[in-house]
Amino acid sequence: MLTVNAFGAPSATEPLVPLTIERRPVGAEDVLIKIAYAGICHSDIHFARGEWGPISYPQVVGHEIVGEVVEAGANVTKFSVGDRVGVGCMVNSCRECANCLAGEEQYCLKGNIQTFGGIDPKDGNVTQGGYSTHVVVDQDFVLNVPESLDYAAVAPLLCAGITTYSPLRHWNAGPGKKVAVVGLGGLGHMAVKLAAAMGAEVTVLSQSLSKQEDGLRLGASHYYATSDPATFENLANEFDLIINTVSASIDINAYLSLLTLDGALVAVGAPAEPLGVQVFTLFGNRRTFAGSSIGGIRETQEMLDFCAEHGIVPETELIGADQINEAWERVLKSDVRYRFVIDTATLTGAGA
Repeated sequence: MLTVNAFGAPSATEPLVPLTIERRPVGAEDVLIKIAYAGICHSDIHFARGEWGPISYPQVVGHEIVGEVVEAGANVTKFSVGDRVGVGCMVNSCRECANCLAGEEQYCLKGNIQTFGGIDPKDGNVTQGGYSTHVVVDQDFVLNVPESLDYAAVAPLLCAGITTYSPLRHWNAGPGKKVAVVGLGGLGHMAVKLAAAMGAEVTVLSQSLSKQEDGLRLGASHYYATSDPATFENLANEFDLIINTVSASIDINAYLSLLTLDGALVAVGAPAEPLGVQVFTLFGNRRTFAGSSIGGIRETQEMLDFCAEHGIVPETELIGADQINEAWERVLKSDVRYRFVIDTATLTGAGA
């Protein structure tokens, strides 16, 4: 076992603290990754605070991980020591069900193994995430990170990037398509960048115009305030695809009315409360209301390569470990443009 430095939650209510955790020995199919940077996702906070159900503590979160391979198992063929790699939201799956065999491991019918808070099938222990100095991962769930992507900024692509890329690809965003993005936060700003790079005409729908300058800079052609009722009147039947990135409860029927014939509204944000959908709203224009998770490993690699080709990285703020608790408070206040990234070299204490 390898003892490594980490920063984790001792309970659902206490601030995160420095600690050490054990990583499993490097197996024949595994790589040991020295983590360089780890992104902070809102889901880290929900999970660590027990808001999605009871969990065991201490818990280290983080599923936006980039680093360097420092050891490879005897049967590893996909990576070599020194390679720059990434790890996203999952570290294993059953690999046998129809969805896994189709390259959609994120929809594993037996449930994929999450990067934190899952049960590792290789040792039976709870998986611990990327707010740490090292991680051991099966080679099949590791990604190549192109050298052209900014090392210190790339980590959030492993969650925010793929979460928005996957529905944009699935619903064929591209030239001739009008795409609206609801919300301009960590997910929304990536949706704007990616949809614009795909060639779509992009509109941001935000509660206010406070981030309008950012939205247009990131690639949007239009920006509207949803607090203005005229927005919904003027944009009725306008969009081929709407990506809803917000986790707050919204009037989903009002947004569905903005879809054109065969248009789709896809939720990637997850409100705690159910959303009331009027079926008659779907009847108009043969509209679709759908949801989307992350992507599979194949699609996540495709996303990273696409971002390298188009020079896309998230807008980030680099922080040290001593700023993580403050960063969490700022995430809860939506006071970040647009993603925090932890420099894991700042983790201190006993360990590797």
